[in-house]
Amino acid sequence: MARVGIYGATGYTGYELIKLLVRHPQVEIGFATARSAAGKRLSDIFPTLIETPLVAVEEANLQDVDLIFTCLPHNTPDLIPLVQQALEAGKQVIDFSDTFRLHDADDYERRRGKPHPAPELLSAAVYGLPELHRTAIREARLVANTGCYPLTAILPLWPLVKADLFADRVVIVDSKSGISGAGRSLSLKTHFGETHETFSAYNVGRVHRHLGEMEQETGLHIIFSPHLLPVYRGILSTIYVNLKPGTTPEVVHEAYSVFRDEPFITVLPTGRFPELRHVQQTMDFVIGFQPVEIEAGRMIIVSALDNLLKGASGQAVQCMNLMLGFNETAGLK
Repeated sequence: MARVGIYGATGYTGYELIKLLVRHPQVEIGFATARSAAGKRLSDIFPTLIETPLVAVEEANLQDVDLIFTCLPHNTPDLIPLVQQALEAGKQVIDFSDTFRLHDADDYERRRGKPHPAPELLSAAVYGLPELHRTAIREARLVANTGCYPLTAILPLWPLVKADLFADRVVIVDSKSGISGAGRSLSLKTHFGETHETFSAYNVGRVHRHLGEMEQETGLHIIFSPHLLPVYRGILSTIYVNLKPGTTPEVVHEAYSVFRDEPFITVLPTGRFPELRHVQQTMDFVIGFQPVEIEAGRMIIVSALDNLLKGASGQAVQCMNLMLGFNETAGLK
């Protein structure tokens, strides 16, 4: 059995992570931290879960675990020290924030408007996408768990890049996310009264914080439009691409054959598309596509996932399994 620690156990992703870990056949939870709930037990916050005590960050015992998950919000001040402390103690780390996802410190500064707080860690971090970086994840000490929005673009686009099918490397990604993607912290835009029976776009264009991941992993220039859906979980992205003239559905299916043995990816027959209900509460990632004009190479792709599972906590467990030498699907099927 391996033992793991969780920093930030009571957020949405922390909760989903714990639900996965308590049924994992080869993992035990060594510690779980929380700020306002320190001193309580997990079962006090989530009555269906285990009795593990919730401790303050300062009380977490790194010597009691093999690997830690940092399920903390972006820009949490003590994130960098926690990661550094864990690495210095010889522990493996899977981080849920976007702090280590970009490889290049200059790119980080250009996109964030400020220098990276620990640029030496960027070169050590592996982008936590098993379908692309499985071998590197197995050897990694620090894994930057993927963003949920970026995953819905990277996985459908990467095989087409690999097959050299693009005529125009400018791609439009139009995404719709459930409210849980914004996290559990209070915010006016995620109040029930602000989201119920409405639909809105935000951070449209070149300003979204996760755009860099999409472009880093695909090498494409992406125009991104995220939207907030009045549902709890799930992301559906519609992607508009210009492939080489004459690119047929058969050619596209052949490009997607790189996913043939992937345990969580499904590519639908031409003209069929995923819906949120197909992926909610699962690790499934589903891709559908439809040619618009084969002669011109224009095509529409639709992808969908559960942002809290394949887009966050389930993806982290998939990476953990690789890092600890377990079956990649352990605790996930």
